[in-house]
Amino acid sequence: MKKNKVITAAEAIALIGDGDVVTTTGFVQSCIPEALHAALEERFVETGAPKNLTLIMTAGAGDSKGLGTGRLHHKGLLSRVIAANFGRMPKVAQAATNNEIVGYNLPQGVISQLYRACAAGQPGLFSKVGLHTYVDPRHGGGRVNAVTQDEIVKVVEVDGEEWLFYKATKIDVAFIRGTSADPSGNISMEKEALTLDSLAQAMAARNNGGIVIAQVERIVDDGFLLPKDVRIPGILVDCVVVAEPEQHRMNYGVQFNPALAGQIRVPVTGIARMKLDARKIIARRAAFELPLNGVVNLGVGAPEGISSVANEEKVTPYITLTTEAGAVGGVLASGSSFGAATNADCIIDQNQMFDFYDGGGLDMTSLGMAECDEVGNVNTSCFGGKLNGCGGFINISQNARSVVFAGTFTVGGLDVAIENGSLKILQEGKSQKFLKRVEQNTFSGPYASERGQPVLYVTERCVFQLTKQGLELIEVAPGVDIERDILAHMAFKPIVNEPALMDARIFRDEPMDLLSDLLNLKLCERVSYDAERNILFLNLEGWQVRTKSDIDDLRKVLVEACEKAGKRVNSVVNHDGFRISDALYDDYAEMIEHLMEEHYATTTRYTTNGFLRLKMQEALKKRGLAPHVFERKEDAHAFVERASSVNAAFGEDTEEAAAA
Repeated sequence: MKKNKVITAAEAIALIGDGDVVTTTGFVQSCIPEALHAALEERFVETGAPKNLTLIMTAGAGDSKGLGTGRLHHKGLLSRVIAANFGRMPKVAQAATNNEIVGYNLPQGVISQLYRACAAGQPGLFSKVGLHTYVDPRHGGGRVNAVTQDEIVKVVEVDGEEWLFYKATKIDVAFIRGTSADPSGNISMEKEALTLDSLAQAMAARNNGGIVIAQVERIVDDGFLLPKDVRIPGILVDCVVVAEPEQHRMNYGVQFNPALAGQIRVPVTGIARMKLDARKIIARRAAFELPLNGVVNLGVGAPEGISSVANEEKVTPYITLTTEAGAVGGVLASGSSFGAATNADCIIDQNQMFDFYDGGGLDMTSLGMAECDEVGNVNTSCFGGKLNGCGGFINISQNARSVVFAGTFTVGGLDVAIENGSLKILQEGKSQKFLKRVEQNTFSGPYASERGQPVLYVTERCVFQLTKQGLELIEVAPGVDIERDILAHMAFKPIVNEPALMDARIFRDEPMDLLSDLLNLKLCERVSYDAERNILFLNLEGWQVRTKSDIDDLRKVLVEACEKAGKRVNSVVNHDGFRISDALYDDYAEMIEHLMEEHYATTTRYTTNGFLRLKMQEALKKRGLAPHVFERKEDAHAFVERASSVNAAFGEDTEEAAAA
């Protein structure tokens, strides 16, 4: 006879023993098995059991005020916590800070993938995620306090490359959540915003001889659920608990929204525009980095505004926004619904999303920053004496093809105004973010630089770029004084050459026509031709090469201009404020080589950026091209004028004549 697995929450929680390892699901405020957490808290308060549990969880699961895993703060209930986020259970975080419990703060994606390792009976996980951060055992091994002694992260070498090995912890009890269950324990998730790691968690507990407790909204008859709708098979589930509606909310702020569950699609054209304040300035500047036809992840805080700006600028159809929780496409939700999406294309499991991220699937991410130092390290995990945790930050920031850290320049009372297209600092923040050294290293600037990863740090008043020498100030907002408003509020002096002004459109309360920039629709306006002197001028000031398609667009515009001239031309290119990913220098040099072979008599370029000059010269030399990259505009013009005269005298249209 089939067993009816439906029991009360108290009966299910009674199966947990002292010292058990318990894992639970949930992402920020969504998909939390609140009834199970409440029943566990109630049993412990009333009986003192079960005690000395180990809690394993990925993202924070609570409201930061005592719900979710925040219920498990009672002294003696937990003895060890392995989590990516402590911020949503502040009393548990305080216990860890006070050395009352053992604690590890590991990357969210690593914990998510460790569930699968546990399920497969593997000893752990090999990953590069966390190298050169506080998770690296050479820098702390993810331990959050002095009483945490055991090493669960090791550095290993495989074929000459460094990897981290994360030890798996066997799971005794898994709390999972779904929408419907039949008496046999088959679980569906039709009204859930996310699927998260429930399947992997259930399999990990089941294969370790543990128990799986599923919280659901309702019970349906055997055979009612279609096979493909079952996300957790009954063979993995021991107990099913039906929760009261208040303890089975979609998230703490929403009882149920069918658009977040993917049951309906709703129009999003009516989304309100953000007001023009510091947050929108940051989001607007960061939006200039969006890769067309690329896959993007946005973090909490200032980066969330990028989604709104993209929608306002009609860019959304040209990018795919994702969340580490598993949402792909649509409009990312914020507030209590963060992690979900309206009109999502699909929802995949969290561990699968991190597989995609870790493998380099993200074209760009924008993440917040609590602290930043002179070599580009960023801290978001532990600052001001508060243990927050890294969440998915390390997985995402280390593996995205480009990273934009976004946040205000100072914090604590900062007040700014935009007057006549200029930024005015009305009141400075009480605390600095740009420090000599971060309190904890959640992102390694030197490691990113070593790997050639493009990294920007965007604030409301300026933009920094990561270089091998450290942070370089590359853009300043109109109205901002570098000495008074920037350097005076930093604990170190960045590299300062000739920073450009941030785009003036950012500071006007009207659409920026960002789509034209991202689609390179106005590239032709950057080209002019002086027929009398046979000189083609190309102004790439402030332009950015994000992908190879940008180079293809530029090649097309230049070929058309040269063909219109009807003969080989001499070209001068302004590269001031120009930016290009390290991975694209050779493609860019290949374009120049093609133009030299087919259309140019000679070419020269100039930029005040010494690093760019060096990289450009290296790329040109590799292709056997003369590396004419000058620092001053006047030198570049003098060279091409001289080359043009020599060409005319020799009656030839080649650079060999110019060299003569």
